[in-house]
Amino acid sequence: MRNAPVSEKAPVGVFVGLATLDVIHRVAEPPGVNEKVTATEQFVAAGGPAANAAVTFAALGGDAMLVTALGDGPVADLIRADLAEYGVRVVDAATGTTRAVPVSAVSVVEATGDRSVVSLDAVNSDAEPPADLDDLLAGAGVVLVDGHHPKIAGAAARLAAARHTTLVVDAGRWKPAMGDVIPHATDVVCSNDFRTPGADDSRSTAAALARGGVRTVVTTHGPDPVEWWSGGQSGSLPVPPVVAVDTLGAGDAFHGAYAYFSTQTGTALAERIEGSARVAAHRCSVVGPRAWLSGLPNDSWRRAP
Repeated sequence: MRNAPVSEKAPVGVFVGLATLDVIHRVAEPPGVNEKVTATEQFVAAGGPAANAAVTFAALGGDAMLVTALGDGPVADLIRADLAEYGVRVVDAATGTTRAVPVSAVSVVEATGDRSVVSLDAVNSDAEPPADLDDLLAGAGVVLVDGHHPKIAGAAARLAAARHTTLVVDAGRWKPAMGDVIPHATDVVCSNDFRTPGADDSRSTAAALARGGVRTVVTTHGPDPVEWWSGGQSGSLPVPPVVAVDTLGAGDAFHGAYAYFSTQTGTALAERIEGSARVAAHRCSVVGPRAWLSGLPNDSWRRAP
């Protein structure tokens, strides 16, 4: 395991959703139509919103479990091996089956760090939740759901709510499962592109979520300030400035860090956001899907120097 050993008192986070195999190329320019380009670097690693968030949670010192659907096969084996290397326990709801495991083709532009992704994802997956899902959630301090594998997502959201466990929803884009998941959420962490049905922008989306009973709504805007709404109050917090060289998974890193800081007793919302923003900014400053994890397991990520 490449991150710090998990202590007996480490917070437990259960991450429910997508795991992919990411094939990543760094390029000077993205290819045009019918054009081939030579990459300057390449990486292969497990990816997906829930999986990346779980890796971040584990790197910060948490005990991370990913509930997903992989099935049997060489691609699934590669994903499991990479996640195990970085301290994530995988619960596979599709063990004993053969399924099309999503493979993401990723290009990262060297000059800007901007990424482009093509992937099968799992928003229409028919995978059923594991029979022992309630037991798996029993010791969790936080549950994060990304909306992939809808049946598993919905079941996890309902069980988390019944246990009064903090339920963080990774709202990168609207997915069919969101209507079943969001009513149970305590925290919804949105990208600037996320829209609830009928909403025109991120602020009207946040207002709709708050009216629907979500306790805390957080919206990220890339390098621009993070906005938040909670308990009838709202505000914004700046993001640390960095030279971005690789933005792949930056939002997932924010979500994983937010989940981790949500388990820390006495951590205010502003501290959770500021710490998560520092983690995500650090991720953007380092090339590659895993090299940036070095040095994360320390309390300095939660509190400003």
